[in-house]
Amino acid sequence: MRTLARGSLVVSCQAGPENPIHGPAAMALMAQAAEAGGAGAIRANGPDDIAAIRAVTDLPIVGLHKLGDPAGVFITPTYESAAGVVAAGADLVALDATLRPRPERLDEQIARIHDELGVPVMADVDSLDAGLAARDAGADFVATTLSGYTNGRTPTGPDIELVRQLAARLDCPIIAEGRIWTPDDVRAVREAGAYAVVVGTAITSPRDITARLVGALAVR
Repeated sequence: MRTLARGSLVVSCQAGPENPIHGPAAMALMAQAAEAGGAGAIRANGPDDIAAIRAVTDLPIVGLHKLGDPAGVFITPTYESAAGVVAAGADLVALDATLRPRPERLDEQIARIHDELGVPVMADVDSLDAGLAARDAGADFVATTLSGYTNGRTPTGPDIELVRQLAARLDCPIIAEGRIWTPDDVRAVREAGAYAVVVGTAITSPRDITARLVGALAVR
């Protein structure tokens, strides 16, 4: 089984329907480019994209499926959604592990993924309490993916303090994800205790990178 190695850069190859590079073909090319640059794993959304990426790389794939409640538990909300991404080629399943209402009990969902699919689970959380609960529920990895996205305010940088808190309290690998833009950000979350680092928009979204740089031109 492919595993997520300590110190890996996980490149999130995702693009929504509104993005010109949306679709399996573009995401497969993005994954190939990331691998050529030294990525240690790929994070990808949906069976179609995952299957296309699996066809062009042997890197570990962290699979998820965004099909839940857009205002609540959105990322891989059910066992069935997890089964779909594993069948497509994912080696790990990422899912929303916030404390919001969910369609299935988190511990039961994780247990089924372990028992019936035989893959590890990455719990995407937004707080220390959610991280503690996710580990108690059986999560193998805990990621800061949803920090800043569940309370109506989105900070501008990575949640270094949450990485530090999780690393100090949990006995499992902590994955830093969310608003990581620069090498300094990567170093900061690693120094805070991150086992591995996920970077998405800063690498794989030309639209957002362009908008960020255009915005800088307007600053006097």
